[in-house]
Amino acid sequence: MTGIEDIKEFLSYPREIVIFSHRNPDGDAIGSSTALKLYLEKNGHTVNIVFPSEYPPAFSFVPKIDDIVVYDFEQEKVKNLVKRAELMFFLDFSGLDRIDKIGELVIDSHSMKVHIDHHLDPEPFADYVLSEPSASSTSELIYDFLGMLDDRKFMDADIATQILMGIITDTGSFKFSTSPKTFEVASNLLKYGVDLNELQNNIYNSYTEKQVRLIGHALHNRLEIIPEYHAGIITITKKDYKDFDIQRGDTEGLVNYILMIKKIKIAALILEQPTIVKISLRSKGDISVQEIARDNFKGGGHKNAAGGYAYGKVENVVEKFKKLLPFYIKK
Repeated sequence: MTGIEDIKEFLSYPREIVIFSHRNPDGDAIGSSTALKLYLEKNGHTVNIVFPSEYPPAFSFVPKIDDIVVYDFEQEKVKNLVKRAELMFFLDFSGLDRIDKIGELVIDSHSMKVHIDHHLDPEPFADYVLSEPSASSTSELIYDFLGMLDDRKFMDADIATQILMGIITDTGSFKFSTSPKTFEVASNLLKYGVDLNELQNNIYNSYTEKQVRLIGHALHNRLEIIPEYHAGIITITKKDYKDFDIQRGDTEGLVNYILMIKKIKIAALILEQPTIVKISLRSKGDISVQEIARDNFKGGGHKNAAGGYAYGKVENVVEKFKKLLPFYIKK
């Protein structure tokens, strides 16, 4: 990362710092942001995390989660934080459109800007960039960043736990986007006293009854298999949202159940939301869902995990996805 010495010098004095991550924050966004906040606070800085929208309740176990400022609810506070910020970090997104209207606020700021991300094609909006698409997660890059600052001596169990949480959730428990380095980083994090059993329980064994019933409904009533293309689709309708009182985060991980089926190579979760239709894509092997999302659904992501959205009727989006399969999947 070029400019690391400049960043180290800037951080040698207490600063007002704001960390931004993307709308609909996931485990990597939350883990990387929280880990960086905890580290910076240990070094005497004043730090706020800002998300465009609220985080899923399943992450209520994260330290200081209630301190996160959500733009949808506290717009004036976010504006004031941006005005006061001496340094801004942008984590886990490649373009300012992923932080919605906040992007308009920060682009004109004269504060130092540092962008850390593992997605493809980062936009040139920051002064300093740590971009590595081969990394498992932005949380893994936060581990690297702290090493570049020569400050892993400040690492503790809480910081290490948040980094590992981001890695675990973004790799689907080490099923996607891993490398030998990813496992090396995870091994090193455990040395700081991470309680892995507790972390895994917090991530994966904290479903509500409603969420479990939704999973059963989705698999029994909303799953469609297209065997000739080794594909599976789950469609969640507006009626499902009402019947199951689906809230933010309730559908997280649902798409992965499709890939548990033998011979399925590509999975789609299609969500009929009030104004858009969201699509989450997962794949096995050499099938690039990142290309599908980028070229057809105004989205992106990684080779085996990506997402996007479309306007129109949900049944039309489902049909569009089916028609794309011959171009990306061999029978």
